[in-house]
Amino acid sequence: MTSHLRNSGSHIALSPRVEPKLTLADELRIRLADDIVRGFLPLGATLDESQTARRFQVSRTPVREAFRELAASGLVDAKPHRSTLVARPDSERLNAMFETMAELEAVCAGLAAQRMTVAERQSLQEIHEQLRVLSFAGNPEQFHEINEQFHNAIYIGTHNNYLGELTIATRKRVQPFRRAQFRNLGRLHKSQAEHHHVVEAILREDRAAASAAMHAHIDLVHNEYESYAGSTLEGEMAGRLRTG
Repeated sequence: MTSHLRNSGSHIALSPRVEPKLTLADELRIRLADDIVRGFLPLGATLDESQTARRFQVSRTPVREAFRELAASGLVDAKPHRSTLVARPDSERLNAMFETMAELEAVCAGLAAQRMTVAERQSLQEIHEQLRVLSFAGNPEQFHEINEQFHNAIYIGTHNNYLGELTIATRKRVQPFRRAQFRNLGRLHKSQAEHHHVVEAILREDRAAASAAMHAHIDLVHNEYESYAGSTLEGEMAGRLRTG
């Protein structure tokens, strides 16, 4: 089935006034990453630029950029003058990405605890409340969207744009796996509870506690993804046995 991606603008620098917006390549990357992580695009499948461009009704330029970003996450094997193949990141690379993500997010939470303005703390609380409500809705995609706003609010609260840019760049690589783990049963409520510890520490202006709570949160995200990936792999293998 043909699907269409909207062009929602270009990447802009993180600032207290504007949140980062998705490029067309970003939206395409997210869609393809979801298909790969969920097993809809099997390991070793060939991704063709022209076919992908036709499927999403876009030019080949954002497709090439999306393929590059997917390669950075380890989800495709893209080499010059060769076919782009669906892949999986090895455990060492995935562990390294999550380890780096946890450290960066922890630094952001700690600085936010010290530096957030009153208005920024209020905004964080409002987003946190939105997530609390959404945790009962059972919609992982919608929860993920607001979850991005939650983390962005913390990056903004650091008042360190360079740190925010580094963290967002790393998050782009880890994003497919962070999105996937929200599909685990009960994960939305667990994530909300983990966020609550972060928010409480930030509101107390407790840098050490905020940093520790955020680090623990990202560690749990990693564990949840590993659980999701294991169940998805079992499903793929069962499917092959049924059709083999």
